[in-house]
Amino acid sequence: VQLQASGGGLVQAGGSLRLSCAASGSDFSRNTMGWYRQAPGKQRELVARISGGGISIYADAVKGRFTASRDSAKNMVYLQMNNLKPEDTAVYYCNLPYSLIDWGQGTLVTVSS
Repeated sequence: VQLQASGGGLVQAGGSLRLSCAASGSDFSRNTMGWYRQAPGKQRELVARISGGGISIYADAVKGRFTASRDSAKNMVYLQMNNLKPEDTAVYYCNLPYSLIDWGQGTLVTVSS
């Protein structure tokens, strides 16, 4: 069972990125999936989660700017990030909020001012 986040990169403030999370080894289509981030020197935090039915909840810091979505047929989860800010700089991960598994390497998002 493995989750792999990808799609990070360097972007200027105000820009956009779309992260992808590929799930393998199991069918996660009914599981709530979460997007997390860990900024340098800070604890990992949950920024968005999306239920098997597609209902999303967001942290206040990203509400209105980030949108989680999923393609259950492909066992994929996405995070569209718009109007990025320097404080969004972090390594982003996907995981299962109610049954965490190995975090993997995550994907680095760097937002320059």
